[in-house]
Amino acid sequence: MEKNGSIGIDIGSTTFKAVVLNRKKEILFSKVVPTGIKIADQIDNLFQEISFYTKEGYNIISTGYGKEMVREATNRYTEITCHLKGIYEEFRTASTIVDIGGQDSKVIKCGPDGELIDFVMNDKCSAGTGRFLENMAGRFGIHISEIGGIANRISKAQNISSTCTVFAESEIISLLSQGVNTDEILRGLHLALVRRIKSMIKSIGFNPPLIMSGGVSLNPAIRELLGKELGTETLVSKNPQLTAAYGAALLGL
Repeated sequence: MEKNGSIGIDIGSTTFKAVVLNRKKEILFSKVVPTGIKIADQIDNLFQEISFYTKEGYNIISTGYGKEMVREATNRYTEITCHLKGIYEEFRTASTIVDIGGQDSKVIKCGPDGELIDFVMNDKCSAGTGRFLENMAGRFGIHISEIGGIANRISKAQNISSTCTVFAESEIISLLSQGVNTDEILRGLHLALVRRIKSMIKSIGFNPPLIMSGGVSLNPAIRELLGKELGTETLVSKNPQLTAAYGAALLGL
């Protein structure tokens, strides 16, 4: 029997996202909150909020590193599949999709019909992830939501040669002791991450346009520097933090 709609749940290392769609692919409900320690409780609380839709028999699709914890899921898909589905539904074009997550980063090559051509992931080192920026923001005592705007205030960037978070922090301490401008260091940190992502893109071949999804796409310095490094405009999903949950819900229709 055809369902009235679908629920997509994306449990990432940093944020917990959910989207409810009807058959017309309209968003009836959405939620983005920090991922807590007691994920099972968050799942239970979500189902209480959306009990109307679960009672209607909506399909439940889960993704993200915590997808197996959603016992009620009718299907589970990888983040690659869900980001691809969500972005293609919005842009309807071949593209290169970049998702810089808290625990890993993904570059996905999308074909003209929304098919997966290739992908590459960085899940072994935090230097190419949002965790890198979060750690560095903490080192400077700056909220993560502000670090990109600060890095964008200046055009000069200090060279951060280390691709390891621990060694990068040592470089920062050294630069600060030399009286180097803080904004230049922050821009340099963003550029170091962007060049890591650029090498991932080059490894599978860049297929424009460049589209970003995920929470780090809200960082203006990352968008500007990545586009500059690749010589192109950086497009961003209209609801970047919900892309995977949205894609999961689409897969449930």
